[in-house]
Amino acid sequence: MPFAPPSTPLSVTIATRESRLALWQAQHVRDLLVKHFGAEVQLLGMTTRGDQILDRSLAKVGGKGLFVKELETALEEGRAQLAVHSLKDVPMDLPPGFELAAVLEREDPRDAFVSGRYAMLAELPQGARVGTSSLRRVVQLRALRPDLVIEPLRGNLDTRLRKLDEDRYDAIVLAAAGLKRLGLAARIRGVFEPGQMLPCAGQGALGLEIRTDAQQLRGVLPALTHTPTLLAVEAERAVSRALGGSCSVPLAAFAAWHGDELQLHTALGHSGRADAPLLRAQAAAPVTSVAEARALGERAAASLREQGAADYLAH
Repeated sequence: MPFAPPSTPLSVTIATRESRLALWQAQHVRDLLVKHFGAEVQLLGMTTRGDQILDRSLAKVGGKGLFVKELETALEEGRAQLAVHSLKDVPMDLPPGFELAAVLEREDPRDAFVSGRYAMLAELPQGARVGTSSLRRVVQLRALRPDLVIEPLRGNLDTRLRKLDEDRYDAIVLAAAGLKRLGLAARIRGVFEPGQMLPCAGQGALGLEIRTDAQQLRGVLPALTHTPTLLAVEAERAVSRALGGSCSVPLAAFAAWHGDELQLHTALGHSGRADAPLLRAQAAAPVTSVAEARALGERAAASLREQGAADYLAH
């Protein structure tokens, strides 16, 4: 969609979490709005429940939606008009009255292996401590190295790196996108290719959320959408939506383009049984619309159900 100046001056307040990564993301969107639409933009920094509760896993206290709810309240009350999210944190179905107006071009969607002493997962000694609080990463790490001790790791990106540097872990696993966006790519010792560890739905992409009655923003923001990213993440999110996925479900979904064909790979683990094998499914098709992308995701979800996903989800 071509960029067109708004018919009336655009003044926007962006609601954002106050972590360094979240502020980088909000500032990135601010710069795009200024560049393409001549907008006047302010940031409204907020601390969410997800930022405050660090002693328990997200799965036990309400899920990733805890990073989104306060920002939506700011939109609802008119204190902000736009919220910038890491798409992997956005629930599959938004509350009535809200919508994603744009999905920006994806950064590196892969997971990163970060360690002060070891160059790759295979170098870790037996019983090494690896930090992550993502159930998706836990089940895939167990599949790769069942001898490792996987320990919880919460906090923002800088906090997690500090805990590693304090020698609480031998290695940690983080999203490569966040490290690269903050100029911390040098901390990445290696990346997990999707064949080793599948990312979660939407990883590396940014979503712009607005109220559905924000007519001016609805008219301009879609021009910021990167269509190949949008279609890929719609396929990924459709898998999770079809299976009722949340952060309490160890589900991975990653779609990549091969010419005009979108290839979707998925993996589902069992959060309650460490010995349960990963269920895997894939689907591929030429995709040109959101409806086709979602249908691709639903096909992959149906394949997981045929393999017994219901037993994995019932836990």
